[in-house]
Amino acid sequence: MIQLSERTKYFTDSVIRRMTRVCNQYGALNLSQGFPDNDPPIELMNSLSHVAHTGPHQYAITFGNPKTLEALSAKIEHFSGIHFDPASELCITCGGTEAMMCAVMATINPGQKIAIFSPFYENYGADAVLCGATPIYVPLHVPDFSFDPVELENAFKEGAKALILCNPSNPSGKVFTREELLEIARIVEKYDAFVITDEVYEHIIFTPHQHTYLATLPGMKERTIMCNSLSKTYSITGWRLGYVAAPSYVMDRVRKVHDFLTVGAAAPLQEAVIAGLTLPDSYYEGVRDLFTHRKELFCNGLKEIGLKFYEPQGTYFVMVDISEFGYDDDYEFCLDLARDVKVGAVPGSSFFKEKVNSYMRLHFAKSDETLKEALFNLSKIRELIKKK
Repeated sequence: MIQLSERTKYFTDSVIRRMTRVCNQYGALNLSQGFPDNDPPIELMNSLSHVAHTGPHQYAITFGNPKTLEALSAKIEHFSGIHFDPASELCITCGGTEAMMCAVMATINPGQKIAIFSPFYENYGADAVLCGATPIYVPLHVPDFSFDPVELENAFKEGAKALILCNPSNPSGKVFTREELLEIARIVEKYDAFVITDEVYEHIIFTPHQHTYLATLPGMKERTIMCNSLSKTYSITGWRLGYVAAPSYVMDRVRKVHDFLTVGAAAPLQEAVIAGLTLPDSYYEGVRDLFTHRKELFCNGLKEIGLKFYEPQGTYFVMVDISEFGYDDDYEFCLDLARDVKVGAVPGSSFFKEKVNSYMRLHFAKSDETLKEALFNLSKIRELIKKK
């Protein structure tokens, strides 16, 4: 047999997306893969309908439709106060997934090291391996998923050239404080390193927590490569639109990677999404209010059931403690949960580098009716799943 590539054998397929297939197999409510079930804003749907008849339907400029880049630049500046030149500091990608891959490939050489907080969104480890980089995992400590500055600095002493920072954090729902971000900034400046941020959930923040854009801190715009997606904010996960924002000298490399990785994001969708990027502040307030309501509904239900969990500060994910059920394998637990309780979850071990089998991740980006049905099913969890 002809030998295949070594680098692709060191990670599995996406456990998150695998659990969607498990949900479909068992007819379970899908609280595993995090996509909303509410429609995009009407302005976006009307825009898409118009573009379907008027175009464009051919290639957009590789780095992004100029009008979309201008709207995106204005939107970022409105919420962060940072100006990114649409002509030289932005690139529209095929989702946040490609944005992250472009950022890692543009900054990390094969054989170099990259720091990743654990728990982490599963793509980060795969991105590092595919780029030939060695990940150094820095633990986030329960119960509040805080980091130890000494442990983080040790990663840079070992040679990390960059840190991947998901804020607000998937899977934990942690929102890093300004003080924590200043500590991160101090360390990366000391070691002359980058931070690659994933800020997909920037608008899903729960009071009293606030999102601080790392690039706004003193000296950090030149060290920050901001990756983001339009999927969650506008409920368009299937459109696969993301972006990278970075200083021009970094963006030159990012754009080269993007050009040969995917050529470009879908031209009609780039045109249509302008209607979302130019929505008023009231839309984003509505997003926050909607997910605050869903978080309270779902978390209050979990409390009534008596399940232990970390209440998220942002995102729409909840890490639930399943240690009471005595499973050595949390994936086996999630299979039993989908089959017997009819609720889909992601095993927590898929997010941890450490050997952790005591969590599952649920999400609440669903309608009240779906969440109430899921809570009803979960209320019978101790009857349907026997302690091992």
